[in-house]
Amino acid sequence: MTKKEIVRSISEKLELTQQCTKEIVQKTFDAIIETLVVERRVELRNFGVFEVKRRAPRKARNPKTGEIVAVKEKFVVTFKPGKAMEDKVAALALKKKGRGKKDDGQRARDERQGTRIAE
Repeated sequence: MTKKEIVRSISEKLELTQQCTKEIVQKTFDAIIETLVVERRVELRNFGVFEVKRRAPRKARNPKTGEIVAVKEKFVVTFKPGKAMEDKVAALALKKKGRGKKDDGQRARDERQGTRIAE
């Protein structure tokens, strides 16, 4: 799902214009990013926790040449889903049994675009 699809879905449910909804969604994302930069942690109840973690410098190997290279320290954003999200995602395993090879997200995109292909 893209940001545009999120905006469309929310605007339809709340009966707001897509432009207004787009601004709200973007401001929400901006606030999450800014809070991560300043406080290094954002906890959204029933959704999950975003956290900035430090990755220590290390030695790695270039798989093409076999040469050892130094990888600098960096900071990465991690996400730990909340219980409600974990439960809903875990329920997918029960629904998935007996289905074809496509995942539910791809199946939904195909249906929206009218490009459903036999599996």
